[in-house]
Amino acid sequence: MTGKLAVVFGGSGFVGRNVVRELAKRGWRVRVAVRRPHHAQFLKPAGVVGQIQLAQANLRHKPSIREALTGADAVVNCVGILFETGAQKFRSVQGQGAAWLAELAAEIGVSEFVQVSAIGADPESDSDYARTKGRAEEAVRAAIPTARILRPSIVFGPEDSFFNRFAEMAMVSPMLPLIGGGATRFQPIYVDDVADAVCACLERPDTAGRTFELGGPGIYSFRELLQIMLRETGRRRLLAPLPGPIAPLVGLFGEIAGALPFIDPPITRDQIKLLKVDNIVSAGPDIGVLADIGIAPRSIEAVLPGYLVRFRKYGQFTEEPMSP
Repeated sequence: MTGKLAVVFGGSGFVGRNVVRELAKRGWRVRVAVRRPHHAQFLKPAGVVGQIQLAQANLRHKPSIREALTGADAVVNCVGILFETGAQKFRSVQGQGAAWLAELAAEIGVSEFVQVSAIGADPESDSDYARTKGRAEEAVRAAIPTARILRPSIVFGPEDSFFNRFAEMAMVSPMLPLIGGGATRFQPIYVDDVADAVCACLERPDTAGRTFELGGPGIYSFRELLQIMLRETGRRRLLAPLPGPIAPLVGLFGEIAGALPFIDPPITRDQIKLLKVDNIVSAGPDIGVLADIGIAPRSIEAVLPGYLVRFRKYGQFTEEPMSP
């Protein structure tokens, strides 16, 4: 092992758990800072004995952040929420929490800091998710000028919240909504490629202070992504464009359903705002891409069949996916 300690906040989440595994594979000691360490025990076998430790920390509680940072050589912030629930609010978790984390890391002299943000992050956005992600970027950069900011497009993989969510909807609904008419463009990025990008940023001094937008090899419309999902799951569903005034009502209905115990909202009004705006890489003089750090991204066609098979009528025993 390198002997260096990387503290990963949100390490038990979809992106975070893959970052933890990749860091461990590359020899880092990893401290996983999460609200409920007993729910993150599954991460310990990702490293050798003692390589991965769990720490209780909450981005809404400054003393716990400070405690989790003790002895850190590097910090990765993977904390993000797709919808608000209870005390978990966009402003406190994605905005203020990220600012506190960067400020406290700067106090102890950490310069190796990776903030996992999102394409579309904008402090002036009308989306709560995108606005707080944008303000977090500003706060992180102000506290640690050498911080690396990673903005992935839709992140896909076995536990994603995009393909899995719409595949679950297709199991019970005869129709899937085309937000924005289905024309919005996305550039899905495989979660393992995001983890590789995080590690590359910590290992390469030439990434210091830079922002990278992460996208896969293909650009697809929202309609095309749903069609690919339906083909892989062997289901035929009506893809119905939602007129502008109706889309927020669908999001409101999703939020009401999500208010029920143990049910996540299938879609929210804030997510509908995001699904109306193109989410693709915009490389430029100040924005890096995966190729700049030597990563060749994997396509959705190469990965999706491996985990969407569970949504087929006969699972792995289905002879071949049907055309939607």
